Amino acid sequence: MFATPVAASARVLAPLRPQLLLIFAALCWAGNFVLARGVSAQVPPISLAMGRWFVAAVLLAPLALPRLQAGLAPLLRMRGRLLGLAFLGIACSNTLVYVGLQTTPATHGVLLNALMPIMVALLAAAVWRKPLRPGAWLGMGVSVIGVLFIVTRGQPTQVFSMDSGAGDLWVVAGMACWAGYTLLLRNVAPQIDKLVLLWVSVVLGLLMLLPAWAGELWLQGLPHPSGRAFAGILYLGVFPSVLALFAYMRAVAEIGASRAAAFLHLIPAFGTLMAAAFLGEALALYHYVGLAAILGGLVWTQQASGRNSL
Repeated sequence: MFATPVAASARVLAPLRPQLLLIFAALCWAGNFVLARGVSAQVPPISLAMGRWFVAAVLLAPLALPRLQAGLAPLLRMRGRLLGLAFLGIACSNTLVYVGLQTTPATHGVLLNALMPIMVALLAAAVWRKPLRPGAWLGMGVSVIGVLFIVTRGQPTQVFSMDSGAGDLWVVAGMACWAGYTLLLRNVAPQIDKLVLLWVSVVLGLLMLLPAWAGELWLQGLPHPSGRAFAGILYLGVFPSVLALFAYMRAVAEIGASRAAAFLHLIPAFGTLMAAAFLGEALALYHYVGLAAILGGLVWTQQASGRNSL
């Protein structure tokens, strides 16, 4: 009885599938910033990253292990890229963001995410040796000014005394790693089992994090999170780590790294609302000015590059 309407809806939504996946991923990742900031007083950054990815590895194992034997050979043929994906996307990116969120507001973190498409475009130009037009460089310069405005709390002259913005710089470094991860996802062979790729990347990333985690435990001891903080770690392990990451990988495979990265602009919109609702953070004038410059620079870069999307 309902087969025809359901089938019709599926046909209508099919072309939008990558976009819907990316919107879902952006919503999950906005929650990543807010929750990481919310538990920062109880859980140090590397322990938070380890907890998050351990939960993800456990959840993915029953699904990935039965397919591992069939999917392992193609992965071994791309082992260099696999190690890069694990290092940039699992071991480094979110860990650096969590370090930054120890001292910087979640609002800053999600607003700085607006720089991501610019980072992807710069890396793509460097890796694939496609020179950018002068107008594109100018647009990127405007975006960088916007980032500096946020990082320096509206006082760009403080750029040479960055103690107050050190957390923001850690966040930016984490995003640079994510931009590299996004580029590495491009042109992954279609025969690669994406679920196996994700699980193996998570396991390798956990192994890479072990030395840093041991150092953190030696310096700070074992964390003792509250029930709410533990629930936050579970959320991070399920939604940003598994569901959002898998959705992002599928979308990149379908529409490409640059077009997918443009959807990351939704993270500031979702994240600022969540930070205000759950953490009581408020936006200041310099947030609006900085975000406007970042987005304006992005549009300028797109137009100067002669492309519809980055």
